[in-house]
Amino acid sequence: MSNQIVLSTKRRGLPSTSSSSATATNTTTVSADLASLFECPVCFDYVLPPILQCQSGHLVCSNCRPKLTCCPTCRGPLGNIRNLAMEKVAITVMFPCKYSTSGCAVSLLHTEKGEHEETCEFRPYSCPCPGASCKWQGSLEQVMPHLMMSHKSITTLQGEDIVFLATDINLPGAVDWVMMQSCFGHHFMLVLEKQEKFDGHQQFFAIVQLIGSRKQAENFAYRLELNGQRRRLTWEATPRSIHEGVSSAIMNSDCLVFDTSIAQLFADNGNLGINVTISMV
Repeated sequence: MSNQIVLSTKRRGLPSTSSSSATATNTTTVSADLASLFECPVCFDYVLPPILQCQSGHLVCSNCRPKLTCCPTCRGPLGNIRNLAMEKVAITVMFPCKYSTSGCAVSLLHTEKGEHEETCEFRPYSCPCPGASCKWQGSLEQVMPHLMMSHKSITTLQGEDIVFLATDINLPGAVDWVMMQSCFGHHFMLVLEKQEKFDGHQQFFAIVQLIGSRKQAENFAYRLELNGQRRRLTWEATPRSIHEGVSSAIMNSDCLVFDTSIAQLFADNGNLGINVTISMV
């Protein structure tokens, strides 16, 4: 990256490889020292452009600033003074990923930092169960132990082809059904949600997510199929990673979507069977 600050030191009598090694080490050290100047005194994240300072020149990040009534360093008024010099320096600095303490070794320009952190594989995984009742977060390796300990009611079926049976689909209000499918050495979570996306119009949303990373999810495909009454409704797609979750897919209807009248065509005494097939690609 052409704008990255590089500090090189030449010493007589040292071989060129040592000089290159010293240059790389010094570059990393200088960038880390510069990045530390941008640490927010409240949350210790980085203050990134646009950078505002108090009247005494102290910085605070954009996330903490709205919560404060005065400067956390000098207790003076925050004001709205732009620190253009620090903004220019920020352009040259390589900032570590916010998940560096979890193992991510990537450093990026501030313009690339946010996008990387949205998809960083070291970002903590949230509980993949639908709804907002479970606030658990942890590493990918801890997800299945969490589900087995805290969500024991979820049934797990073995095999590439299974039937996901949702019972009592005529229950009023927003309802969700969850089942696990285990095959190819991985675990998949099958989610069926009924919600009122539009006024007075209830819809069902069915989707599969992999208990794994986005890269792992790309190795699989899934097919959901409703069969009955000489009718067939099919959806095929790549499973979502639990890092993404299913809420955005449901919001964008990027899943199997059908309304209550369609559900009744395939239901049997208020129970709906969905054929689920997982395959490798």
